[in-house]
Amino acid sequence: MTILYDEGQQAIATESRRVLEARVDKDDLLPLLETTGRYHEGFWTTAREQGWTALALPEACGGLDLGLVELGLIAHQAGRSVSGAPFLTSSFGAAKAIQLYGSEEQKQRWLPGLASGQTIGAVAFASGADALPVAPVLALRGDRLSGTATGVPGGLAADVAIVLAGTAEAPALAIAPLDGAGRTAIDSFDNSRCFADLVFVDTPAELLVSGPEARAAALHILALQAVIAAHEQTGGAEAMMEIARDYAVTRKAFGQPIGAFQSIKHRIAELYGLVELARANAIHAAAREGQSDFITAAAAARLSATEAYDTAARDCVQIHGGIGVTWELGLHLHTRRARSLAIEQGNMLFWEDILVDQLTGETA
Repeated sequence: MTILYDEGQQAIATESRRVLEARVDKDDLLPLLETTGRYHEGFWTTAREQGWTALALPEACGGLDLGLVELGLIAHQAGRSVSGAPFLTSSFGAAKAIQLYGSEEQKQRWLPGLASGQTIGAVAFASGADALPVAPVLALRGDRLSGTATGVPGGLAADVAIVLAGTAEAPALAIAPLDGAGRTAIDSFDNSRCFADLVFVDTPAELLVSGPEARAAALHILALQAVIAAHEQTGGAEAMMEIARDYAVTRKAFGQPIGAFQSIKHRIAELYGLVELARANAIHAAAREGQSDFITAAAAARLSATEAYDTAARDCVQIHGGIGVTWELGLHLHTRRARSLAIEQGNMLFWEDILVDQLTGETA
């Protein structure tokens, strides 16, 4: 298959980059790192105005009926600009869960708001470091939900969450409106991600799917989100590589640019290889949506993108030397985002296990 974007897709990438470069500034983003519970409202307003929230949803529910490839292009540019809100991924995951597994009444009730961005969605499957626990931590009795979902990205600002509940023998995927839930803000390494613990005490919930299919459905939603996160990570890695390269050709030591030294030029060349591998895997995974090997492709994209962003963020700071850790330069934004994205949607150990399971024919 080709991994080249067509003319329309290239236009989406170009325009989204232009818009974000004009509207996202590091001086607006840096204070968010130290303030619990805030996100960059300007980015989310832009996403709504540009129709990015509706991009990969069906027209019948207010969407633009495009796909994961196009939304990935937006996420890539959001990663480059370190856009300070997690909802492009979390609301998309919540909306896809409802689109794929919800009733017509549930789709009509929830999808228009999620498509417009007026409703913010979250996905709460994890239990601690386990992105997809065998035994869910939330209990679902009839249409009532109880328990605590920990460390939910976007949970502090979300209006609705898709949760994994029930027992190991009888898991269930459900919609949980958050107006009746308690929330505890989490002071995190990247506070713009609005992490929160969600506390449910006999909170009303709507069943999406139950039984053995629920866990497979949850994995599919995680994989969709992982592909978007991989595009965001690739965009961030690309930006850090370019920042390091530009600094290396202008900063001089011993009468020549530091990029002339092998220790620097080899490091930047290695970053280029990691970024291009991550980009190819992310594009491939997006293009495999709906195919039998989608989970495999999503796991590969997630792993390669995490490695690329983590490495690029670390190496860029090291290439800059002492100035790289100053607040004014703004590299903190990428460093913290790289670490935050490395654990959202499941860490590398989780996706390594998923990849092995898929390749060996085991079930997750």
